[in-house]
Amino acid sequence: MAHLHMQHHPNNKQTPASRFQLYQSGKFSLLLSILILVGWFLVLGVVFTGRQQISDWIALRNYQPPATIAALATQDTMTDKSRNIFYVNKPAITQKSDFNASCPSSSREQTIVLGCYRSNQAGIYLLNVDDARLNGVVQVTAAHEMLHAAYDRLSGSERQRVDAMLMDFYKTVTDQRIRQTIDGYRVSEPNDVVNEMHSIFGTEITDLPPGLEAYYSQYFTNRKQIAQFADQYEQEFSSRKTQVEEDDKQLTGLKKQISDTEANLKQQQTDITTSRQHLESLQASGDIASYNAGVPGYNKQVSDYNAGVQSVQRLVDQYNTLVVARNAVASEITALTDALSSSVAPIQK
Repeated sequence: MAHLHMQHHPNNKQTPASRFQLYQSGKFSLLLSILILVGWFLVLGVVFTGRQQISDWIALRNYQPPATIAALATQDTMTDKSRNIFYVNKPAITQKSDFNASCPSSSREQTIVLGCYRSNQAGIYLLNVDDARLNGVVQVTAAHEMLHAAYDRLSGSERQRVDAMLMDFYKTVTDQRIRQTIDGYRVSEPNDVVNEMHSIFGTEITDLPPGLEAYYSQYFTNRKQIAQFADQYEQEFSSRKTQVEEDDKQLTGLKKQISDTEANLKQQQTDITTSRQHLESLQASGDIASYNAGVPGYNKQVSDYNAGVQSVQRLVDQYNTLVVARNAVASEITALTDALSSSVAPIQK
């Protein structure tokens, strides 16, 4: 019987060349997979590092800043970066009642600005101040609150670097108002002291060390202009307070002069009464010569007394005039303070 032989299909037989092609194809697929994976990692990295920019773009894609808000950004010389931060927080200039609703008292500033920033880029609110003597206060407040929002965005390493510069500079600050303000935050908000330094130094101090100036330049093209706004309206308070202090000092001096003069006049009255009684005694006794000799001295006593009365009256008039002027300046301070207060006046019946 003939033997049967197994048949091999020629297509199933792999030659060395075909095995090499399969190897190359597998290697290409692996490389492609690796490239795709790397690409996804790169995309994810870009998305992760640019998530703030993406979030900002979404928040601002349909946002058109009101003219007053855009004007503030221009007056504060905000850069494109800081305008973006400012606008993302949908800043609003509000009247007192709305401001109180938007800014709880615990979140308001203790410095010469009046506004608040809601953390996590949740809003900036500015009190409307329309007193012409306080021009610049809204501008400084806008820059101050924007810097809070900017500080919120700093990376851990950048915040550490900036904090170190702020703390080093604070050691050199001699302005008592600035130091008292910072000390106030140490008590009320001990965890946010450096954050407040970041906003206060950037908007209220004209000259900063080169490192801080370089840092703030990413937010403002002319930071000194904002500090000038702060100086301008802070002077409205400080100059009047100085005037009141000087007036009070002068009033104290005048009061002492009046008191001393009145005490002297009282003694003169006693002396005049004694002299008159003596003259009357001489006249009654018939000692006319002695009486006549004593009259000129008595008349001088009366003349000196009358001059003293006129002098004390002039001092009293001067005192009263100064009191009126002093109180007028003090009233201006009260008016300026009220302009920066968010308290709503009661409606009069």
